[in-house]
Amino acid sequence: MELIQQLVNGISLGSIYALIALGYTMVYGIVRLINFAHGDVFMVGAFVGFYAITGLHVGFFPALLMAMAVCAVLGVCIERIAYKPLRNATRIAALITAIGVSLFIEYGTIYIRGAQPEAYPSTLLPDKKIEVFGVMISSQSLWILATSIVLMILLQLIVHKTKIGKAMRAVSYDAEAARLMGINVDNTISATFAIGSALAGAAGVIFGIYYVKIEPLMGIIPGLKAFVAAVLGGIGIIPGAMVGGLVLGVIESLVSGLGYSLWRDGVAFIVLILILIFRPSGLFGKNVREKV
Repeated sequence: MELIQQLVNGISLGSIYALIALGYTMVYGIVRLINFAHGDVFMVGAFVGFYAITGLHVGFFPALLMAMAVCAVLGVCIERIAYKPLRNATRIAALITAIGVSLFIEYGTIYIRGAQPEAYPSTLLPDKKIEVFGVMISSQSLWILATSIVLMILLQLIVHKTKIGKAMRAVSYDAEAARLMGINVDNTISATFAIGSALAGAAGVIFGIYYVKIEPLMGIIPGLKAFVAAVLGGIGIIPGAMVGGLVLGVIESLVSGLGYSLWRDGVAFIVLILILIFRPSGLFGKNVREKV
């Protein structure tokens, strides 16, 4: 029974990692860039949701939509200002820029509002105990899981059933050929950043409800863990990011349940080391030779 409880908690936590990891993997799939500022977009989403709830007195879903909208705009601004001028630069230049943008967002937030943490209202979602097959499960965990699954399904529909989704897949496969076929590559890249950042914003609100406490540096560890989840599933592969996030969340929850809670952060990086040693392409990836 305790194992089932840990699995449910792990899947709820993993769904948060999956939402953040989708942004990493979508951007990498299009422009071959690891956007390390993505974890800080997640942090901004958490604060937008918090201020919407406490300042505008809206409910969970309006706060979620507001956080997604603000983060989508932020993601496009980051891409247009910081990354677009470096489109043809070396990868190390883009990587250094991503780290710089990350630090700018973190300490810009501290400068604007201070470093003090905030606490999400505990009554935002109903938190009742529901018995499922003899196991008491928090209704809040089920709400979080359901919201994350709906967002992932919507992403799949956008990628596979819409015009912008087809453009994203074409640019991911061959940007130059897509440009010759009349696809606006710059707008497609911006749309990718917008969608990935919107998912990170949603993850920020869900994280705030799950863990209650939020603060300006909160995006560092979840952002790194989401990157591990993306690598675990296969960087650049959307289903891989989803599965990688869920697997990582379950592993963390099981480690905590076994009494090794001090290792819950370290286990993610142990997983990263092991996946890079034994399957560097990830669970869903294929080994492809790259010309250098």
